[in-house]
Amino acid sequence: MPRRPRIHLAGLPLHIVQRGHNREACFFAEEDYHAYRHWLGEALKASACALHAYVQMTNHVHLLLTPPATEAVPQLLMSLGRRYVQYINKTYRRTGTLWDSRYKSSLVQADNYLLLCQCYIELNPVRAAMVDDPAHYRWSSYRANGLGQEDPLLTPHPVYSALGGAEPERLVAYRAMFRPELDADAIGDIRMALDQGQVLGDSRFLADIERATGERRKAKPRGRPRKPVVAPGEEREQLAFKI
Repeated sequence: MPRRPRIHLAGLPLHIVQRGHNREACFFAEEDYHAYRHWLGEALKASACALHAYVQMTNHVHLLLTPPATEAVPQLLMSLGRRYVQYINKTYRRTGTLWDSRYKSSLVQADNYLLLCQCYIELNPVRAAMVDDPAHYRWSSYRANGLGQEDPLLTPHPVYSALGGAEPERLVAYRAMFRPELDADAIGDIRMALDQGQVLGDSRFLADIERATGERRKAKPRGRPRKPVVAPGEEREQLAFKI
């Protein structure tokens, strides 16, 4: 069965997951996380993509970004992948590929789903039982989006900026989204959208994408998600490498 083509549309947020080859590690030491961030920053400048959220896990990476043009996404990932793999191979005296050949991606409806997707990405280390608070994980966008720490990689999305007119108000509103339990159906929707290359949004958004692409998308969204948050006592997934 042929692979479903990815959907990249100018000006629409995109959730991307790129995994290590055979789900093996792609970061081996602290310096590697810094090197990836450096080359990610260079690729963002060259492609003019706006990055809203990210997390660097041991063997995969999540990015939530908005491209200015459809070709900007492959341009960014090819540049980042080439330079980071060269760095890893030289540093560890290895050869061959580092990433899976095909990254996963999903268009995200900004109004209803962008903040949900940001929370999902930044809670990855919590669900993996690596930390009990997203603020305790260094390699994600949470400290910027939730605590106000400067992160030159990030460009806040207007939906995030609309949480509050002043930064303190916005940070409080964003952190409040992490308190109750993250909706299980919403998590399922995000994972299904990534696995199947589908859109994450309501029925109207899905219809808009079908008209724009001329392609029928089989998987249907479940509607507007509940408030995206997580409880301190939430049962966590035990696999650190889970999406």
